[in-house]
Amino acid sequence: MLYNTLGKTNLEVSRLGFGTMRLPTKANNGDIYKEESAKMLSYAIENGVNLIDTAYSYHSKNLGDNGESENFVGEFLSENSLREEVLLQTKSPSWLMEDFRDFDRYLDEQLEKLQTDYIDIYLLHSLTVPEWYKVKDLNVLDFLDDCLSSGKVKHVGFSSHIEVDYLIEILDEYPKWEVCLTQMNYLDEYYQSGAMGLNYLRQINVGSEIMEPLRGGRLVQNIPSEVNALWNQAEIERTPIQWAFQYLWNRNDVDCVLSGMTSFEQVKENIEIASKLDEISDNDLELIREVARTYRTFIGNDCSRCGYCMPCPHGVDIINCFAEYNIAHMMGNPKASAMQYFYLIDDDSRADSCIGCEECLPFCTQMLDIPEELRKVHDYFGEEFNHY
Repeated sequence: MLYNTLGKTNLEVSRLGFGTMRLPTKANNGDIYKEESAKMLSYAIENGVNLIDTAYSYHSKNLGDNGESENFVGEFLSENSLREEVLLQTKSPSWLMEDFRDFDRYLDEQLEKLQTDYIDIYLLHSLTVPEWYKVKDLNVLDFLDDCLSSGKVKHVGFSSHIEVDYLIEILDEYPKWEVCLTQMNYLDEYYQSGAMGLNYLRQINVGSEIMEPLRGGRLVQNIPSEVNALWNQAEIERTPIQWAFQYLWNRNDVDCVLSGMTSFEQVKENIEIASKLDEISDNDLELIREVARTYRTFIGNDCSRCGYCMPCPHGVDIINCFAEYNIAHMMGNPKASAMQYFYLIDDDSRADSCIGCEECLPFCTQMLDIPEELRKVHDYFGEEFNHY
């Protein structure tokens, strides 16, 4: 495994971090397949991964609620005596805060779930501009000061899906920020805070962590023929997942890439890639840019499959509706996904079941107008499967 210094924390962090938002499950999202997940985490730690990332809401049954990921991670680390072997990172559920006392209440609950006396890196979770102003008014910065002075938290930061101007505003507000988690991949250089945000993090020596390196799997699944043709022109042959990861690790402003792995095979493959130096030539960097330009001509919308919009209170399977829509767009034909759309998504879970309540809108990390996008999905596939 290769390591980087995580900004001014001076922590040596594996350049691949283990995200626990997409662990394998059984009956539902809250039912973690513990045996398989433990096998995955054990292998990752044995092979050098030292950053484990979780959050209050990961693997919850209902949108934004208390999830099972922290419970599982805490139990796993305690039972295997691995707490001191890893950097444990979790996140404060900013959207649930209504009073200053809530910050401490949730932190103490998370410490109990994680079965630990301290958290190495504590992030304010998924800050949007309104959420930032809300928690700021609740004196969140005083809370962070208290966390650091008490020893409950060693380093503080935030994750965000915001434009670069707001990112800089938040960073400049508090000199004790040490870590920032933002979305980045070769499609997103100019999306949200993007490359400009990473450059600013490097300037002020705040550790940079990356989410959505594979754009929710889009960069490694159902590759359009036009994209494959471009990859075949490369100076060095790489798989799609190698291209996606090495693009990030080739940058001097990326310290750690978080991957939400869902199978043991993914863990092994990702660790193998993360453990090898692979410098990308200028010619191949330009090829990546051409691939990104090609992808942007295909996609239907920017859903990253983060899952924050789920579950829909009216039963719409938002993620899979968008997934089939986007895959069909990338492949240029409704037939590519129409069968999956009509036969794998229940009748009452398809796009036409959306009633426009807009309860999902505050949770979309890509700032999509989800009801409008669902109308587009319905218009694209139609009322019934008739695509032969």
